[in-house]
Amino acid sequence: NPLSLVLAYLLQEMPVVLYWLEHSPPVRSVNLVLHALDLPVEYVDVDLYKQDQLSPWYLKLNPLHTVPLIDDDGFILWESRAIMTYLVSKYGKNDSLYPKDIQKRAIVDQRLHYSNDVFYVVGELTQGIAFRQKAPTPELLEKIKEAQENIEKLLTGNKYIAGDSLTVADYSFITLVDLIEVYSPPKNKFPLTKEWFERCKLNMKYFDKANKKGADTVVNKVKKFLGQS
Repeated sequence: NPLSLVLAYLLQEMPVVLYWLEHSPPVRSVNLVLHALDLPVEYVDVDLYKQDQLSPWYLKLNPLHTVPLIDDDGFILWESRAIMTYLVSKYGKNDSLYPKDIQKRAIVDQRLHYSNDVFYVVGELTQGIAFRQKAPTPELLEKIKEAQENIEKLLTGNKYIAGDSLTVADYSFITLVDLIEVYSPPKNKFPLTKEWFERCKLNMKYFDKANKKGADTVVNKVKKFLGQS
């Protein structure tokens, strides 16, 4: 049916709308996955510094007032890990980024859930600096070091976070590591993490285009506050 083919083509080309703050780590993770899937994207700025996320129009979309959020042809979804697994499940040409094998998927999910714990600590530190000019506490810095050690452990015997293949778990962690290393300089103590980061840079499509500008912005902001630049 020619009409159904035309409709399918048009639906495929409809952009996914990404509500974002460019330097947010979870936003950058989603942006990297969108680029990995070669999906057309329309960006809508949500400026957390101006409290756009508390505007009535945004609270209707996301009552938890966080970014990222996507609108996929009217389907609204927030929470970066949910967004990434949804996008790969719907648009992936294969299941490599989010395996259908139930045990492989369970490992990816396990790592994704842990990335949320890591983001909580990174977010506490970074939001404290960005929004409240609050210096890092020794307790949070200790948690950062623990996360650093755990990431190295996860990579022991693995090329990637959840095994020997690139998955959405890597996309969730990759945008956290640059900030982790600002708070706790690695001093060559985590060689597997360093190798993994370089491997991801090589194998994640459009890594710099989808990530670098936002990463540089937040890293430089934190470095300046900590007197590292």
